[in-house]
Amino acid sequence: MELDIIQNKIYEVRGTRVMLDFDLAELYQVETRVLNQSVKRNIKRFPQDFMFQLTAEEWISMSSQIVTTSPNKRPKTAMPYAFTEYGVIMLASLLRSDLAIEVSVFITRAFVAMRNYIMSTRHIEAELDAVKTKLELLERNDEENLEAVNDLSEDVRKEIDNIYMAIAALSTKPATAPPPAKKIGFK
Repeated sequence: MELDIIQNKIYEVRGTRVMLDFDLAELYQVETRVLNQSVKRNIKRFPQDFMFQLTAEEWISMSSQIVTTSPNKRPKTAMPYAFTEYGVIMLASLLRSDLAIEVSVFITRAFVAMRNYIMSTRHIEAELDAVKTKLELLERNDEENLEAVNDLSEDVRKEIDNIYMAIAALSTKPATAPPPAKKIGFK
C-alpha cells in the first residue's frame, strides 16, 4: 500500500488531520457499518480527541472535495465519523485482523510523514521570512546610502561650482597695471 493513497484520504477538519470512517472501512476492507458498530460497542476507547462526528455543514463542504463519495450515498442523519491519528491507532486495536494491523502501520506512517512535511514546510517558511526581513533591511540601507551619496554628490557639485565661479571671477577681472615703482635715492 502506498503512502500517497493514504495521505490523499487524510483531511483537515476543525484544525485537526483526520480520516473519515468510510475511507478507513475501505482500507480495512470492512463495511462502514461494521466499522462504526465496532466503535459504538467500544465508545469509551474513543474520546473527543480520538474521534468526532462531522456536522452537516462540514460534511457538505467536504463532499465537494471528496471525489469518490457523494453526500447522497449516505443518509442525511448519519454524518461520517472523523478519526484522528490516535483514533486510527485505537481502531486498529479493535479490528484485530492481520490486514488491520498492516493498514494501521501504513496509516500511522502517513500521518507521521504529513506531520514531518508540515514541520519542514514551517521551518522553510520561517527561514524565508528571515531572508525576506534581511532583504528589506538591506534595501532600506541601500536607499539610505544612496540618499547619502546623492547628498554628498550635491555638496561636491556645489563646491565644484564655487571653484569654477572663483576661477571665472579671477579670469574675468581686468588686468590693471601695477603702480609705478618708487625710485630709490635723492631727488
